[in-house]
Amino acid sequence: MRNFFKVIYLSIFITVFASCSKEYEVPQDLIVHDFVWKGLNAYYLHQDKIADLADRRFSSDQQLNTYLSTFLDYNVLFSSLLISSDVKSTLIENYNTINNVELRTAFTNGLEFGIIAEPNNTDNVLGYVTHILPNSDATTKNIIRGEFFHAVDGVQLTRTNYLDLLVNGSDNFTLQMANFNGTIVIPNAKIVALEKQIYNYAPTFLEKIITQNSDKIGYLAYNNDFSKNYINDLNNTFLSFKNQTVTELVLDFRNNIGGGSFAKNVSKIAAMITGQFTAEVLIKEEWNSKAQSWFLANQPDSLLTKFPTKLNETTIINSLNLTDVYIILNGTNFSGSSATELLINSLNPYINVHVIGTKTAGNNSGSITLYNSLDYDFPLRNMTHTVALQPIVLSFLNKNDQTYNNGFTPNITLCANEDVLNLGVLGETSDPILNRVLNYIATGNKGTSSACNPSNFEYLFNSISPQREIDKGIFINQNLPNTN
Repeated sequence: MRNFFKVIYLSIFITVFASCSKEYEVPQDLIVHDFVWKGLNAYYLHQDKIADLADRRFSSDQQLNTYLSTFLDYNVLFSSLLISSDVKSTLIENYNTINNVELRTAFTNGLEFGIIAEPNNTDNVLGYVTHILPNSDATTKNIIRGEFFHAVDGVQLTRTNYLDLLVNGSDNFTLQMANFNGTIVIPNAKIVALEKQIYNYAPTFLEKIITQNSDKIGYLAYNNDFSKNYINDLNNTFLSFKNQTVTELVLDFRNNIGGGSFAKNVSKIAAMITGQFTAEVLIKEEWNSKAQSWFLANQPDSLLTKFPTKLNETTIINSLNLTDVYIILNGTNFSGSSATELLINSLNPYINVHVIGTKTAGNNSGSITLYNSLDYDFPLRNMTHTVALQPIVLSFLNKNDQTYNNGFTPNITLCANEDVLNLGVLGETSDPILNRVLNYIATGNKGTSSACNPSNFEYLFNSISPQREIDKGIFINQNLPNTN
């Protein structure tokens, strides 16, 4: 995240191995085991809760080796040293795969859809269109959000075949469309032919300006991840909003596939939304007690992320200087990503962040990549293996030392699933969710929550769900001390 002078010849901790010879060599068959234990002992956020990671658990390297040798597989060792609720810490077998983050592509016809069980039928299911990807094959066909289909190539969709027909089947197929009133499915004469093609996702799905009274509302439906691949495109979108004097901002993440991200990317998005808090503290880091003490004593600024002003050395961040932002998280049981939660928490002390959707998960931890070297950095890594660790090492707090392990309760609560009988048009007031947000912006009235799923539909599938990344939390780049 930041560039620091490498700290040489300092130890993070007073170690129980201080009296051991520095010439001691780890047995070849325990090199990775040794790396796993020492990396987690030094930086794992919950180190103090794991008895076998305690600083005084072993009185010598030989005693540690005896313990490590009881694990034939270092993966088993790694898993045994995590708290039971930790699903984010990861051991990477080949660190060469870590940074292979490419632009999002797919082999698709551009149809995104959901599946519900057909009422009063034990086998049949019904498909509905959630949205069409721009510039895809489906955009050239007569099919729109909110329409229903009951068959593929003349074969009725059922609980057992819909994935094979729609996802894993032929590259070319036809949809047989239907009318649906909530109770009865009536096939109609409409047939839509679709063809899967190599597809490059647009940086942003939909962006527009909505004029409402004296407000110019920037609406951004963003479906991609929060990687550096799209930061520059987002910055261009914010420049467009800035040039059109946007006064309010709606970020629609209901079909967002992103999970975690790097904290530096989240900080750049926060700066695009604001801009009036240059050099103010945006994010604070809290490591385990050993690491935290060392950082506070030796490089306290490394625990702080401030509002940036540039994407890189040459590109200025385009900022809107807003006092309010409205974030739509509702999707198919989507409660927001780690990146979204960090954005919300970090901005809360500065502006009004309005969350629309369901309660978020509370993913407030941060991770770092550790390599097997004295400073756990890549250049000096042990070349005998390619294992790296990505443990959770810190919790995130905002300027006011607030964190969010219990998640965020939304300002406006939405149903877990959208009403298939009233989806409307994305980006238009006919979309019930956006319309409710626009009314909230105009009046402050949160509206009345209608009964969720009054027809008791059984929601079986949404094509966005399998595209969502596994949320591994937020990553940071941090120069660590040399432990020689």
